Amino acid sequence: MNHTILLNPGPVTLSEKVRRALLQEDLCHREPEFASLTLDIKHRLASIYPEAAGDYEAVLLTGSGTCAVEAMLESLIPKQGKALIVTNGVYGERIACMVSVHGKAHSVVTSQWHEAMNLQEVENCLILDPAITHVIAVHHETTTGRLNDVAALGLLCKRYQVALLLDCVSSFGAEEIAFADWNLEACAATANKCLHGVPGVSFVLVKRGVFNERSSGASTLYLDLYRYYQEQKQGYSPFTQAVHVCYGLLEALKELEDTGGYLARCREYKIRSQEIYRGLKELGVQPFLDEQVTSCVLRSFKLPSGCSYEQMHDGLKQAGFIIYAGQGGLKNDIFRVANMGELQLEDVNRLVKYFKILLDRTRTTTTL
Repeated sequence: MNHTILLNPGPVTLSEKVRRALLQEDLCHREPEFASLTLDIKHRLASIYPEAAGDYEAVLLTGSGTCAVEAMLESLIPKQGKALIVTNGVYGERIACMVSVHGKAHSVVTSQWHEAMNLQEVENCLILDPAITHVIAVHHETTTGRLNDVAALGLLCKRYQVALLLDCVSSFGAEEIAFADWNLEACAATANKCLHGVPGVSFVLVKRGVFNERSSGASTLYLDLYRYYQEQKQGYSPFTQAVHVCYGLLEALKELEDTGGYLARCREYKIRSQEIYRGLKELGVQPFLDEQVTSCVLRSFKLPSGCSYEQMHDGLKQAGFIIYAGQGGLKNDIFRVANMGELQLEDVNRLVKYFKILLDRTRTTTTL
């Protein structure tokens, strides 16, 4: 049997090089060798998007992508600032929960999960409320696979001179990020999605001048990016970092560079995504969103009539594939298929083949 291929939106199927990197020698995080490793990773992360290389600093954290998002919000929204949060899915709503828990002033512009961001309402809020210091949104909302129109949102941020904080957890390293055009102050991301690393290390790419322009907004110790920024200038961190996960991330970043960077990864993802889309459409499985608004990373599909998610998941798992359920109110309506990680076109063809076997079996049973 083939090894299991993860088609969930992270963690991803690892390459052999990344997996072997985890077997390197044990290393204390206070040793100069680890400091050198940290500085190497930080440099490579900031260089993935050439526009960011000169003005943005990568701050490393041990934790999931959610950890990086929360550190970004907690540290960079000033204690006397106000956030405007734009939501159209689970992860935007999670951001609103975080800011609420932090006790910071905020407003929320909400759209239904199947809808685009409500940019007209965002502009109305920016016109009427000069207290807003930051707009916060999700770049790729994996609830549905929608790639939000951050270009249009960023234009509003520039027009009204408000900073943008972006959750790029499932887009960084594959989708375009226009730092200057979007008035982007910071974006949060993780090792174990489009970068093809291992879960356990996340990071925030922050406009370097922010650390000198104002004090930290954090009321926590562990999530204060300012403290990490100061100590990581020399490659060290205030708390224990996930050493072996960093070994894996460095190898994953080298692989990204060797294969042509984020633009090449985006092209490869689009090929995989299109093959999955075409194959499932031929089987009568309909996409949940229009093709024009989906990311290159993940697509959502409507559950076929007469087939539960559990049947589909369990049948594909037996064949060596892990797909992902819908969330919340979409749990019984959709399933999701990501195409990150170590995945070849022959794997995609085999996936479609097993979808056909599974659907034929289900339809035959239903008609009996």
